[in-house]
Amino acid sequence: MTPIRKTRLSEQVVDAIETMIAEGEFSPGDRFFSEAELGRRLEVSRSSIREAVRILEVRGLVSVRHGKGIFIAEPCGEEEDPFRGWLKDNKTSLLDHFEVRLIIEPRAAWHAAAKADAESVRAMEKACGAFAANAESGDTAALVKADGEFHRLIARSTKNRTLYCLMKTMTSSLSEGWITSLHIPGRIEKTMGEHYAVFEAIRDGDPERAEKEMVRHLTNALGDIRDSMERPAGRPEEE
Repeated sequence: MTPIRKTRLSEQVVDAIETMIAEGEFSPGDRFFSEAELGRRLEVSRSSIREAVRILEVRGLVSVRHGKGIFIAEPCGEEEDPFRGWLKDNKTSLLDHFEVRLIIEPRAAWHAAAKADAESVRAMEKACGAFAANAESGDTAALVKADGEFHRLIARSTKNRTLYCLMKTMTSSLSEGWITSLHIPGRIEKTMGEHYAVFEAIRDGDPERAEKEMVRHLTNALGDIRDSMERPAGRPEEE
């Protein structure tokens, strides 16, 4: 294995591990190298390894089991998802990503509010709490993980496996775009409040409010992304 050099370490680690998985060195369910072993093999710090593992977990390629280690994740379906490959190959833009989500997720929130059970509601509340905790620590990779998990839990609560697999693919394949959006000034704080508003509507069993709050969340995020892209580089956000 070739040692990782000192530019964009976490992304190089991600690429190296993805290659190992793609080449069949490991199968779904296999225990992967520990963080310490990966650091030794790739000659990078534990912090770079840890960030890379979190990104891979967001993408759905590995799962971290506390006290047991890192494992190669089971695929959503029986075969490799062609949509995931298309997204990766075509470098879907961040704006396209949010526009598709704006079409799909409000109705997902509606159905989640109508169908979510107590366990699903508790899991969503936990994801909201994890996002808030990581907002304080400034851990971007962990924020993206908590953000994606919240949206995947909503899709899972609809009891529609097709929708869940679609959302899992979108959130895992476009993790870099989520990181970009959360670097927009003020977006983390807005996302936290918007997530809680969606969660509370689902918890209360109010489909119409859940749909409305999801529209508000994604519309606000899309607006912030557009403003950020249109603002000249180096120009501060207006008060």
